[in-house]
Amino acid sequence: MKIKSTLLGLVALLVAGMVQAQDGWNFPSDPAQEKKAREYNAAYTDFLSSEQFVEATKPLNWLLVNVPELNESIYQNGVKVYDGASKATTDEAQKRIYQDSVIAIFNKRAEIYDNEKNWIENKAYYGYQYFKDDKDKLEGPIADFEKAMELNGTLNPSLTAAYFNLVYRNFAYHQAYTGEEILAIHDKLQAILDKAAADGSDVSSPKSSLEQLLVAMELIDCDFIENTMGPKLTADPTNEVLADQIFKYSVQYKCYSSNAFLQALEMKHAKEPSFSTSQVIAMRYMQEDNSDKAEEMWNQALTLAENDTQKADAQMELAKIYAKSGKKSAARTAAKEVANLDPSRTADIYSLIGGMYMNSFNDCKGGESRAKDYSIYIAAYNAYQKAGDSKGMSQARARFPSKEELFTEGLEVGSTINTGCWIGETVTLATRD
Repeated sequence: MKIKSTLLGLVALLVAGMVQAQDGWNFPSDPAQEKKAREYNAAYTDFLSSEQFVEATKPLNWLLVNVPELNESIYQNGVKVYDGASKATTDEAQKRIYQDSVIAIFNKRAEIYDNEKNWIENKAYYGYQYFKDDKDKLEGPIADFEKAMELNGTLNPSLTAAYFNLVYRNFAYHQAYTGEEILAIHDKLQAILDKAAADGSDVSSPKSSLEQLLVAMELIDCDFIENTMGPKLTADPTNEVLADQIFKYSVQYKCYSSNAFLQALEMKHAKEPSFSTSQVIAMRYMQEDNSDKAEEMWNQALTLAENDTQKADAQMELAKIYAKSGKKSAARTAAKEVANLDPSRTADIYSLIGGMYMNSFNDCKGGESRAKDYSIYIAAYNAYQKAGDSKGMSQARARFPSKEELFTEGLEVGSTINTGCWIGETVTLATRD
C-alpha cells in the first residue's frame, strides 16, 4: 500500500512538472533550489497582491538572479514590483535604483524571450517617466521609442507626445539633431496621428502637444525655410519628403514669398496638379512680373478648375495678364467669359474693358476722322455704364467729340459709327457739349 502511495505521489509530481513545463515554468532540477524558487515565487506574488512592493523586491531579486528563465511572469510582474517600490520610497537614491531595475528587467526579458515588439512601448514610456528630467539618460528611452517604431511600424498615438517631448529635451540639452531631423520626426508622428484621426480617434491633445513643442524649439521661420531647407531641395530636387516639408511649413508660417516655397509648390503641382496649386504658382509669377509663366499657369488652372467660380477666377486673371501684355482683344474675350461664368463680377469686368478702351486712343486713331477716332471713348462710356462706374463714365464723356466736330464731318448726334481697330464696336454718336 505504501509503495502504491509513493508511486501515486511520483506520478503526481511528474504530471505537475509536465504542466509547469507546458506553462513555461522552468524550476531548477536541484530539489533544494526548486523548493527555494517555489517559496520565493509564492512570497513575491503575495507581497505584490497586497501592494507591498518594497518587500516583494527581495524574493523577486533572488529569482531574477538565480532562476532567470523560471517564467516570463517574473519579468511582467517584476516591472510592477520595482515601479511600485520606486513610488513607495522617499529616498531619492533608492528610488533611482528601483527605476533602473525596471529598465534592467525589460533588458533581461529581451535577452530570454523573443517578443520585444509586444512590450517595447511600455519600456519606452517607463523610461520617459523616469528620465525625462535627467539630461544624461534621455538617450535610453528615445532609443526605445525609435525601436518600437522600427519593430511595429508605428507608435501608440497616445505616446507620440512623450516621444517628441524627449526629442525636444535632447535638442535643448545637447543639440542632438539638425532642424531637418526634428522636422522628419515630427512629420512621422503627425502621420501616425492623422491616421488615428482618420480611424475615428480623438488625437487633439497629442497633436496640440507636438505643435507646442515644435514652436518652443524655435526652429522654423521663413529664413530657416529659405536658407536652410531651400538649398537642400535645390541640391536634391527629387526629394519629395523635403518638398512636402517646405510646402507644409511655408503655409503654416506664411512664408509664401520664398523661392523654396515656389520650388516645393512646383514639385507638388507636378506630382498632383490641382487648381489651387496652379493658382498659387501663377500668383507668385505675377508678383515677380513674369507674365509668360503666370499666363501658362492660369491656363493650367483653367483646365483644372472644378466649378464655374474657379473658372471665372482663372479667366479674370488671364484677362488682366492679357491687358497688361497689350493683348487687348484676348483680354476682352476672357473678361466677357467671366461675365458668363459669374455675373456677380460684371462691374469689375466692364470697368476693365472700359479702361482698355480709354487707353487705346493712340493705338487706334487714324487721324482722318476725329469723330471716328474719339468714338472709342463712347465705347468706353458704354462699358463703364454697364459696370455702374460713374467716375469712369464722366472721364469717358469728357473725351467725346464736340458738336462742331460732328457738324464739320457731316455727322449727327444719334447716328452710328464703328470704332474700327481692335475694339470694333458700333456706337451711337454723342457729344461732350
